[in-house]
Amino acid sequence: MRRSRAILFRFSLAALLIAGSAFAWKQYTRRQTVLDLPTAAVRQGEFSVLISCRGTLIARRSEQIVAPVGVQDLQIVWLAPNGGAIKEGDPVIRFDRGKLEQERLEKRAALRQAQAALDQGEAQAHMRSEQDKVDISTAHYDSEKAKLEASKQAIVSVSDGQKSAIDQRIAEEKVAVQGSSANLHVKSDEAKNASLRRLRDQAAADLARTEHQLSLTELKSPLNGVVTYLSNLSQGWLNAQPFKVGDHVSSGAPIAEIPDLSTLEMESKVDETDRGRIAENDAVLVHADAFPEKVFNAKLSRISPLTEQSFDEWPPIGTFRAFATLTQLDPRLRPSMAAAADIVQTKIPNALSIPAKALFTNQGKPVVYLKASDGYKKTPITVRARNKDEIAVEGLRAGALVTLVDPELQTK
Repeated sequence: MRRSRAILFRFSLAALLIAGSAFAWKQYTRRQTVLDLPTAAVRQGEFSVLISCRGTLIARRSEQIVAPVGVQDLQIVWLAPNGGAIKEGDPVIRFDRGKLEQERLEKRAALRQAQAALDQGEAQAHMRSEQDKVDISTAHYDSEKAKLEASKQAIVSVSDGQKSAIDQRIAEEKVAVQGSSANLHVKSDEAKNASLRRLRDQAAADLARTEHQLSLTELKSPLNGVVTYLSNLSQGWLNAQPFKVGDHVSSGAPIAEIPDLSTLEMESKVDETDRGRIAENDAVLVHADAFPEKVFNAKLSRISPLTEQSFDEWPPIGTFRAFATLTQLDPRLRPSMAAAADIVQTKIPNALSIPAKALFTNQGKPVVYLKASDGYKKTPITVRARNKDEIAVEGLRAGALVTLVDPELQTK
């Protein structure tokens, strides 16, 4: 009997030891889990109430470079680097000049030939004019001589007097004929030289046009900025690629665009529910997706008065376009870059804030879990303002550690 009791006592003691060990191990592992939970410190300082939105960077000022009008068979032989910085007056695009250079040589030769023909015509007209002057002078001399002979009728025979009168009339008619002939020569030479002058002027105009076309084979930047080449649509939309060396370009076709980086601004879509909470000159924090480590300061410059329907979500929501001018420029920024914008609605000085992940609810009320020596303590708080990643609260002390996960869920 005693032996049975001893065995039962030993068995009970062993069971108690095993149960105690299991309970202690459970408590130990639970405590280790609690101690390993991620935490964050309560921060004290200025808290900015933000309205978050997304959009892209755009340039208020941008200039297109188009192929010269009136120049045929343009082929690109050189391009400035795509996306590279460029200054006003720097070359951007050069076209093949070979055909135009050959045309210029031919037009110069044609101009020299036309000028030589005009010079010859003017020289001939001058020589003819001088000869006509000599002939008219000789006719006048003969007329005066005949008139002198005719004046001797009183002292010569009747037949000689009649002959002298006839010679006088012939000499006077010759003067008139020579004058008419000289006038005819003048009119003829003027018409001929006018025609030659028109040919010379046409050849000069052709040469000037060719030289102007040659000057258009190098297109320069109209402003400081970056070069962005447009798509070449000559092969259709499906095969469209940015212009490159070797491409043929149609007259007047847009080839490149140069945005002015000093006019960069952020274009965002603001929900209509937030429209009344923002105003011009509000501070804006821009986060370019390409450079997530850097924040760019900006200022809200204008807000569109018209609402737009955004179909990014369903049902569609109304949005307003807001534009923020960057107050600090970075040479790495480019138009069309995707970015996020945080519009600063207001600022709370000397506020206590915690990460948004540290806020939980208990029976519909906000709570946090403060780290203590023996675990985590559920603590009710008051929410003053919310952002996407940060919350301003009351009821905590600066520097206290709060969990970023719910300890009760971790220990179940």
